[in-house]
Amino acid sequence: MTDRLEGREKVTGTARYAFEYPVEGAAYAAAVQASVGKGRIASVGTEAALRLPGVLAVLSCENAPELDDTSDGELALFQSRTVSYRGQFVAAVVAETLETAREAARLLRVEYAEEAPDVRLRADHPGLYKPDKVNPVFPADTGQGEPEKAFADSAVRVDAVYTTPAEHNNPMEPHATIARWDDDGTLTLYDSNQGASTVQSTIAKVFGLDPSRVRVVSPHVGGGFGSKGTPRPNVVLAAMAARVAGRPVKFAVPRQQMFATTGYRTPTVQRLRLGAGEDGRLNAILHEVAEQTSTVKEFAEQTATPTRMMYRAPHRLTSHRVVPLDVPTPSWMRAPGETPGMYALESAMDELAVATGIDPVELRVRNDTDHEPESGLPFSSRNLVACLREGAERFGWAGRDPRPGVRREGRKLVGMGVAASTYPAYQRPNQASARAEPDGTFTIRIAAADIGTGARTALALIAAETLKEDLADIRMEIGDSAFPRASVAGGSGGTAGWGTAVVRACEALRGKLNGAVPPEGVEASADTGEELKARAEYARHAFGAQFAEVEVDADTGEVRVRRMLGVFAAGRIINPTTARSQFIGGMTMGVGMALMEQSVMDREFGDYLNRDLAQYHVPACADIRDVDAAWVEESDPHLNPMGAKGIGEIGIVGAAAAVGNAVHHATGIRVRDLPITPARLLREL
Repeated sequence: MTDRLEGREKVTGTARYAFEYPVEGAAYAAAVQASVGKGRIASVGTEAALRLPGVLAVLSCENAPELDDTSDGELALFQSRTVSYRGQFVAAVVAETLETAREAARLLRVEYAEEAPDVRLRADHPGLYKPDKVNPVFPADTGQGEPEKAFADSAVRVDAVYTTPAEHNNPMEPHATIARWDDDGTLTLYDSNQGASTVQSTIAKVFGLDPSRVRVVSPHVGGGFGSKGTPRPNVVLAAMAARVAGRPVKFAVPRQQMFATTGYRTPTVQRLRLGAGEDGRLNAILHEVAEQTSTVKEFAEQTATPTRMMYRAPHRLTSHRVVPLDVPTPSWMRAPGETPGMYALESAMDELAVATGIDPVELRVRNDTDHEPESGLPFSSRNLVACLREGAERFGWAGRDPRPGVRREGRKLVGMGVAASTYPAYQRPNQASARAEPDGTFTIRIAAADIGTGARTALALIAAETLKEDLADIRMEIGDSAFPRASVAGGSGGTAGWGTAVVRACEALRGKLNGAVPPEGVEASADTGEELKARAEYARHAFGAQFAEVEVDADTGEVRVRRMLGVFAAGRIINPTTARSQFIGGMTMGVGMALMEQSVMDREFGDYLNRDLAQYHVPACADIRDVDAAWVEESDPHLNPMGAKGIGEIGIVGAAAAVGNAVHHATGIRVRDLPITPARLLREL
């Protein structure tokens, strides 16, 4: 077990985050958000703001520089008078101090030609349509056999609708950027993101630059959960403001503005139909999803995709429909698709277990499969059953009375629930370099991102193992677009993709070493693009099982998670210390999803009412009493040189369903609309 290499820097405050870089002569930007849910900007009154001492510039649709690439409507800042949603950035002020910039922003007068916004997702919305694909490139619909007929003919049927609300990522470090233009036209961005290479290429297109003229620096990132996977408007705003002001500009999105401008998980309406025999074996699975996108650009979450590979059934149907509403564009949030989709599927499986009288663990075991049901591909490895069995033994599942609502301790109703977890084992092409220094140390460079996951430490361990050197002799340099190009920290593909490039670069370096290292050092590099193209076809996924015990106050409806256990099969675990942290972090977010998290839309004004962490509730330490994570040993030769699968996201998948299933076991009440609040339980308690 290895502690984080940057741990001392973080706890002593010397780790430098985006807004903290000492840039000489920096000015500050403040953004103005649209106060209407839909319409057009009629005029921007700047007189009062410009009279304020220290104001350097005001930017809006009336004077902003023209951008080169506006294909991403969320980055087409100030390029149009159209207001697509309430909270959209419509103007900005640049000033000598942050306080002056914010006061001047308050003094701007933006007049609108207002229209009534359409902001409510519903399953019968007339604007619902079938997207060409769902994130990233999956077909929107799939089908096999005769699912409707098979469902109708099944001895046991579950037909239920589950809803999940909009949820916001809310990383501890807000989206922040410092932009500086040099005299030669080069743009340097100190930016909080999940992929310096992605920010570099995207921003270069937006401003019509060669990528070599954009450098992105982000060695430390205070969380992202998907919201920093691609550039947000803050990056464009900072760069545009710096160009207009003729000096570096700092811009950090206030927490209150993040709810409109930095991404969120789409709400979903999911109809699940499961048809099975009396023995619980599935005949038919039908999973139909309705979700929202924006009028700015399409984002279709892949909510039903885990249903396509999770359980065996000869007759199958999955579908996605999206409706463009006058709302911000939804985006990635930790384990997109799998998180809301598996909540519905695993809740429905629990309902099927109740309907058939079969133990929920046994039901999942009976419907296990050795190949991906829809593609027919064999799994590179699949140890779902091992996770279920191991978790059941550790959690004391055998002592659970299957009858709901019978275990009571005073005012508290107590119950246990289980749900399965899964996430694809993604791997993307990457590049890395490895250098032997004359002093006997080694420098490894890759433009990877450590967003709090422990990636820097895992990659250093991989390098040390490949080079057969001590960890203390490895210098791991990441988070800079000047380093070899890397994929984003997302899709649980970081360690697998970056690690493979590091292994290949270190192997190439070892091949060059022959005796003493010359004064100029020895360097080797690697690009894994061709290697990935040559991989054999397998269905590559991680699996897990989540167990939860809850208590429900019969008088107040309050739910507390007494204990929770996750057991996972995710290939080789590179660093148990940070891996356990990632699993528990995901499970904690799953508890928040189950009991607390929801972004509430004001249907009249078209705005999310939550504005900060006092109004958007996430679990505190007191909410997470006893959470543990473990894993089964899994050797998978079909993955990568390390034999590793991603672990950053699977912890949240299935966690909410496990809690919801435990609530049902405790009370006999099935809450199908998240979050499970006291108000929803008290109606039936």
